[in-house]
Amino acid sequence: MDDQQIVELYWQRNPDAIEQSRKKYGSYCFSVANNILGNCEDSEECVNDTWLHAWNGIPPHKPKVLRMFLAKIARNMAFNRFKLRSAKKRGSGEITSVLDELSECLVNESDVESELIAQELGICIQQFVRNLPTREGDIFSRRYFFTEPISDIAKGYGLTVNHTMVILSRTRNKLKKHLIKEGYIHE
Repeated sequence: MDDQQIVELYWQRNPDAIEQSRKKYGSYCFSVANNILGNCEDSEECVNDTWLHAWNGIPPHKPKVLRMFLAKIARNMAFNRFKLRSAKKRGSGEITSVLDELSECLVNESDVESELIAQELGICIQQFVRNLPTREGDIFSRRYFFTEPISDIAKGYGLTVNHTMVILSRTRNKLKKHLIKEGYIHE
């Protein structure tokens, strides 16, 4: 069943929409959640919560790319669960590494004090990523949006882990310069 048909099932309030979503994207959503949490039980709960949120979100939303819509929900569920749990107690998955890597781009949390500035910063970063060359943007997104392990990203692009780390490092440096230029951080 294609994505448009699944979305139409949601719009018709047909419970089969959840089953079709689970069949087509269940393992993908699990991967997204597990890369963040590093815990199968918690990741499975996030995936189950994803179906509920999709049911409640479609309608009114009519996603053009169902896979990304569901992945974003799973990712948000996993981040929320991560915030509730101590990384040391439950295993951190990739999220601790990802946050450490990105910390060099943002000097400290006090630089982004208000929610409005945080939203503007998010838009600024999205525009930065969209303007990257395709491969570089994909690698950056897979690492920092989907929190995929560097080894998986490298394998997917036929690169060495070291080369992938160099690409990510250079991209983070570009992001830092971009954020300095836009006034979000100060040297």
